[in-house]
Amino acid sequence: MKVSAYLEITMKIGEAERPAAARVYNDYRGPFLEQIPGALTKELLIRGEDVQVLHGFDSAEHARDYLDSEMFKNDVFVGLKPLWSAEPDVKIYSVA
Repeated sequence: MKVSAYLEITMKIGEAERPAAARVYNDYRGPFLEQIPGALTKELLIRGEDVQVLHGFDSAEHARDYLDSEMFKNDVFVGLKPLWSAEPDVKIYSVA
């Protein structure tokens, strides 16, 4: 399948907390790709000022649905929230 939408989550995470954030990413990357409907890709992007996770989906609807999924709300969100220094910026893009 082709990526038709991206879910971009940008988080302010300090340098000391980034290894813990990478563990959350690595722990849930496989289950995300295997269990979340429409999930096609997941990449961890790191810059000096923030950390971003870019999720590729087959539709914008599936991207929105992931934010309401048990995996996101009960596992990923819970694992990452203590690491944030500000609320994350969440965006969904459709591929033109």
